[in-house]
Order: sequence, then C-alpha cells, then structure tokens
Amino acid sequence: MKLKDLLKFIEIEDKRLRKYYGSYPDEEKRILARTVKLTEELGELCNDVLAHNSLQRKQKLDELDKENIQEEFADVLITTLLLANVMSVDIEKALERKIEKINKRYDLGK
Repeated sequence: MKLKDLLKFIEIEDKRLRKYYGSYPDEEKRILARTVKLTEELGELCNDVLAHNSLQRKQKLDELDKENIQEEFADVLITTLLLANVMSVDIEKALERKIEKINKRYDLGK
C-alpha cells in the first residue's frame, strides 16, 4: 500500500467516524477522543509485544493470537493518522522532515 492510498483511507474513515459517532461541537473534544483512542491502541500493542516475548501471565499467553500483533500495529498507525488528520498535520511533510533529520544524524559522523 502506498502512503497516498493510506491517507485517502484516513480521510474516508474520518468521515465515517464523524457520521457514526456524531460531530463534537468543537475540535478539542475530537482531538482528546482520538488521543485517548491512540493510548488505548498503543496499550493493546504493548500487551501483544509483551506476550510475543513471553512476558505476560500464563492466562494471557494461553489466549494469545500470534497474528493479532499485526493488527495492533495497524491500529496504532491508523489511529495516529486519524489524530494527525483532525489536527491538520501534513503527515507526508512531517515524515519527510523527520526522515531528513534522522539521516543528517548519521551524515555528521562521516
């Protein structure tokens, strides 16, 4: 999947979520809701990472679906992009700038 396709999906999903849950009277509540949702999704990913490394209690390890961690990564990415969307962050430009900044760190040592 290309980034442009993912961002198009984010636009569509944002519209679906607004329709399903209703529009908040202000964007601050939408931002807060998306931030809390991101925290929830990150917690689920962390749970699966711990389980992946056998660092969970036996009951959780017995119930572990090893394929689920892939969905949890996707959930974190999608929820992050939904939050960026509601905050009007141009994620493509943000990624380009960040990647450039990271690459410069390694160029300094050469």
